[in-house]
Amino acid sequence: MGQLGVAENGQGIVLDEKGTVREAICSGASAKKEIMNEIRVEIRQISASTSEASLRNHRVLIDRPQEKGGTDKGPMGGELFLASIGGCFMSNLLGAINARETDISDIRMDVSGTITEAPPRFSAVEVLVTAKGPAEQLERLVEVADRGCIMMNTLRGTLEVRIRITNPLTVPAR
Repeated sequence: MGQLGVAENGQGIVLDEKGTVREAICSGASAKKEIMNEIRVEIRQISASTSEASLRNHRVLIDRPQEKGGTDKGPMGGELFLASIGGCFMSNLLGAINARETDISDIRMDVSGTITEAPPRFSAVEVLVTAKGPAEQLERLVEVADRGCIMMNTLRGTLEVRIRITNPLTVPAR
């Protein structure tokens, strides 16, 4: 990482060794106005089977289960992949719900991946969404979240991703 600095507008920046601005650090109200064009995660080895991911101010350990030669100090990369899909989708869904002040609440998601062999990879992912509230509103908001989710937009066309509203805890529309 380069040297941290502050631009004239008070925004944080990262400079390279020549003093060129390499990255703007968005935070607070200004972050909502700017679209970041890069997301960066740093990964470092911390043991024979465990690594640590640094994401902004967060740390996540990544490991294998003991039966796969790890120490089970954290989830596997594939589990984090599924969590990233669900987390991105949930974040967009909550944003859509909050922006529209709807009656949708108690949202839950179950994200599962079908693994195929040679080489091992996900061949399909399914996102099951359950929530309380009017069914029509939930369906529309799930569509909005699908269109706004970076993970879904990245995977679309390369991996079969299904979104289903299942066992809805919905109430009739008013």
